[in-house]
Amino acid sequence: MSAAPPDGDLAIQTQGLSKSFGKRRAVNGLDLDVPRGSVFGFLGPNGSGKTTTIRMLLGLATPSSGTITVLGRPMPEAAMDVLPRVGALVEGPAFYPYLSGRANLLRLDAADRRADSATRAARVDRALDTVGLGKAARLAVHAYSLGMKQRLGIANALATSHELLVLDEPTNGLDPQGTREVRHLIASLAGQGTTVFVSSHLLAEIDQMCTHAAVMSVGNRVAQGTLAELRADGVAEVRVTTPDDAGARAVLARLGLVPDGAAGHDVVRAPLPDGSPEPELIVETLVAAGVRVRGFAVERPSLEDRFVALTGEGFDLAQ
Repeated sequence: MSAAPPDGDLAIQTQGLSKSFGKRRAVNGLDLDVPRGSVFGFLGPNGSGKTTTIRMLLGLATPSSGTITVLGRPMPEAAMDVLPRVGALVEGPAFYPYLSGRANLLRLDAADRRADSATRAARVDRALDTVGLGKAARLAVHAYSLGMKQRLGIANALATSHELLVLDEPTNGLDPQGTREVRHLIASLAGQGTTVFVSSHLLAEIDQMCTHAAVMSVGNRVAQGTLAELRADGVAEVRVTTPDDAGARAVLARLGLVPDGAAGHDVVRAPLPDGSPEPELIVETLVAAGVRVRGFAVERPSLEDRFVALTGEGFDLAQ
């Protein structure tokens, strides 16, 4: 992984951040470096500590140990200065069910002492249009679907311009079209300079919208970096298609490669760690030994492969 950016280039930084509930350690010694201007994916299976971390970042939960810096200021000590600069959607939105979506946002905006009352109506209407709720703005929220309520929560986070946007499972309950719209919205915000911190258990969501990511497993951060670094941080594998299984295995072993234990189906696989012979030499040696090579490939681990290897369990791939 690449070195962390200088502290001044970080929108969020945590060091040794931990949170315990009785004897259970929900977050354990977490170090995060979220570059300003990035779309940072906070990825992990449900129950891996993502929401607990977000609650600590926003001052909604007190850390058991460790430090948090958000937008260059310590949290929760500087919450009064930091939070007005942060938009957030955490653990699903909660609204007054018998008020319209627009009325809910107007009241929430009025509760923000730093919000400009003169531009309130225009900002709320623009946020509703941005998330596709302009035509449903005057419907009572109890008539909204789960996906519409999720969009309304995102609209609330967008009503005021923020330096940092924190979204916990932002596409929860959205149909594929809504998911795409949120993805494009996040890309647009990042293009305007907003740092977006997105928590999700959906691999495809992080893969398609984020520039950086951290992977959580049982309260521990197991990887962090750009998506390109995460994809590359794994051992490649050679794949030989041949009817001469035993001969191919012998040649690979002689070259210092360890074939996997599975035999049959005319395919032999072996890890290709750094320092291994070049693929051309491997093929040349196989052919020279009389091994009939019908196909040869060097395969890199996919993002899914890396996450499964890091966490020991799978991720949901789609909504």
